[in-house]
Amino acid sequence: MPAKKISMDEKYMKEAIRQAKKAAALKEVPIGCVIVYEGRIIGRGYNRRTIDGNVLAHAEILAIRKACRFMGDWRLEGCTMYVTLEPCPMCAGAIVQARIPKVVIGCMNPKAGCAGSVLDLLHEKGFNHQVETEIGICGEECSRMLKDFFKELRAEEKRRKEEKRDAREPEGQNDSFSRSGGPLSFGSGGGWA
Repeated sequence: MPAKKISMDEKYMKEAIRQAKKAAALKEVPIGCVIVYEGRIIGRGYNRRTIDGNVLAHAEILAIRKACRFMGDWRLEGCTMYVTLEPCPMCAGAIVQARIPKVVIGCMNPKAGCAGSVLDLLHEKGFNHQVETEIGICGEECSRMLKDFFKELRAEEKRRKEEKRDAREPEGQNDSFSRSGGPLSFGSGGGWA
């Protein structure tokens, strides 16, 4: 059976996914982005908020900065952005300001997305620029990556809390003996003896 031919959108979204994996390796939320101009990636970014200690270090913002440097202009007309997660309000605003004509989104963000989930800043008629969007390219892979990351994060947090709790408990408090020194037992009166 011949290998499945992937579309250009899938090809570039896979590059955005590679960027997201870099974020995950740093224990950052795995969001990645690439910006393409005339068939060439001119900007890459991945989430670095925690490691940089900077709220502005979103994948899209970092990729936009690199693309603007490449283009020598703040306008990114003729470019396409590929991002693994629907942009937040800040990133959606930057996309509109940079005049990016098209954004390809891996999966939607029902808690903070601004390309249709919570708000739709990319299609706001009151703005002087609207963005064409395509949603769901490699969507399952993008969604799974985020779900796995947060599942592991919750498990890690639970482990830390348990370790912290265990470290605070005095010696012997967790064993199966009552205050009187005898074993705990269920008494005939229906309660703990």
